[in-house]
Amino acid sequence: MRKLLFKIFSNLSVCGFAALCLLCFFQTLGLSYAEETRFIKARERMIAKDLKGRDIKDSKVLDAMRQVKRHLFVDKQLQKTAYSDHPLPIGEGQTISQPYIVALMTQILNVSPGEKVLEIGTGSGYQTAVLAKLTDNVFSIEIKKGLHEKANKRFKKLGYNTTKLKYGDGYFGWEEYAPFDAIIITAAANHIPPPLIKQLKTGGRLILPLGNTTLYQTLTLITKSEKDLKVRHFSGVVFVPMTGKMQK
Repeated sequence: MRKLLFKIFSNLSVCGFAALCLLCFFQTLGLSYAEETRFIKARERMIAKDLKGRDIKDSKVLDAMRQVKRHLFVDKQLQKTAYSDHPLPIGEGQTISQPYIVALMTQILNVSPGEKVLEIGTGSGYQTAVLAKLTDNVFSIEIKKGLHEKANKRFKKLGYNTTKLKYGDGYFGWEEYAPFDAIIITAAANHIPPPLIKQLKTGGRLILPLGNTTLYQTLTLITKSEKDLKVRHFSGVVFVPMTGKMQK
């Protein structure tokens, strides 16, 4: 066996050896080389058509969207459509947002390296992972216990070691780690939770889908100044409603 392996490896070119290593790595993830190649092509198509082809221009955001493998954040049976520009179910009545909306919210939030970011609504962890490519200080809260546990396992498996996840009601924020430079709410809200405004730094940004939680919302950016809140509205969106205290 040793002689056979030596003969195989000695006849491989550098590129061939690299390809063999990649194949072995993909097989440990339960993926074939052909499958992974299809995902790479689908992700590049998503970048070119759905992001660059619209209004996503920030190179940092585009790089983050290229690095994060969306197909690893959905169930196996949905992986073939992971890079289509539409939401996908993740269980418990929740969805993973379409790639364009994830990129748009990230671009508007304009996160810099080292900034502290709080995410309300971990979900599958896809948006969390994109933010984690921009800063090492990402904190995320999920109110659905099953989703929190699933995301926690996924992050450990994928090596997102600097991101902190919490099971709880995001309405109240995460006071222990406040103040935050930026906050992102990934569920529809009919008002801005006061605790989140309090936990936002002066000069900090908060983005959320604001409006009627049963119909549609407006993507809204809040910037906190020393005296008041500056509001800027973007496009219309449709998100699943924020639960917990928000609905009481």
